[in-house]
Amino acid sequence: MFKVLSEDGDARVGVLKTRHGRLKTPFFMPVATKATVKTLTPEDLKRCNVEVIISNSLHLFLRPGLDVLSMHGGLHKFMNFSGTIFTDSGGFQMIRKGFFVNADENGITFRSPYDGKKYKFTPEFSKEVQMIIGSDVAMMLDYCAEYPASYEEAKKSVELTSKWAKRFPKNTNGQLSFGIVQGSIYEDLREKSAKDLAGMDFDGYGIGGLSIGEPKKIMHRMIEIVNKNLPFEKPRYLMGVGSPLEILNSVMQGVDIFDSVFPTRNGRHGTAITSEGLLNLKKSKFRNDSKSLDENCSCYTCQNFTRSYLHHLLREKEILGMHLLSLHNVCFMIEFMKRIREELAQGNLEKFKKELEKLY
Repeated sequence: MFKVLSEDGDARVGVLKTRHGRLKTPFFMPVATKATVKTLTPEDLKRCNVEVIISNSLHLFLRPGLDVLSMHGGLHKFMNFSGTIFTDSGGFQMIRKGFFVNADENGITFRSPYDGKKYKFTPEFSKEVQMIIGSDVAMMLDYCAEYPASYEEAKKSVELTSKWAKRFPKNTNGQLSFGIVQGSIYEDLREKSAKDLAGMDFDGYGIGGLSIGEPKKIMHRMIEIVNKNLPFEKPRYLMGVGSPLEILNSVMQGVDIFDSVFPTRNGRHGTAITSEGLLNLKKSKFRNDSKSLDENCSCYTCQNFTRSYLHHLLREKEILGMHLLSLHNVCFMIEFMKRIREELAQGNLEKFKKELEKLY
């Protein structure tokens, strides 16, 4: 399933094998919460060499519904994406307004924001939903505590997550199952959660409940504690982190997989991720800038349009501007991860980090 090919300190290059491909790690997943990476087509993703995305099983359960997904033969055919698909269980929606009702030893009760109906997600039902969706990797049902969370609340999240992990069906019909470590910002709870899940037969491990408002220094301390207690031979997935410098710092701590709305959300709001750092194309200084968006990028946007044109589209709130920046940002992140793998293989991560620290 997963094989580490080379190491540089705690950082490693590896390969994760799924039903829809062999993925070189570390890698980044664009977010396709509702069966679409916002503003991008499957052909756009193909142009950017996107081999893996992540969707949300709770959202897909509510709309379009399992009957529609079954009718199409699963999510891959429904959205016409031939690569690997991860699905989150929906546990993260506990901290989203309008979804969460309550949690107990049996699972989580969610309320549909569309019609107000309540649905009980047990660990077993969460897996069943993800099996029908047909994803390659199913994330376990977990209890995600808000930040800040009291020690008692974080302890409850660890206890319930561990109980649910025991009940979450593991590798079934080729679909991989990942556990999720919780514990908020409490070192002993993070250690306990990691040790609990490490003893279970998961194919990989998510590090959840981070990048939700806590200081970066604390986030990286939690990553350090968790990775010390997870099996070396299993992939580690830091959920929800997408800024280049934070990704590199986390790779250097032994993280293999990342996802975030960072590239597409920034693109829709006019900010490009470039080899010069973050550029807000809405600023007036780009009105007469005839340079390409990023001279070091070969994506469709950078090869065909100037900063001046992109500035115009964004100021006029044209959808094309959001599309072109999102396209560039996703392409940039895929190439960025490739660069990390190359620098890691050559033992140059420290040097690369110093370059990034000047930009981000």
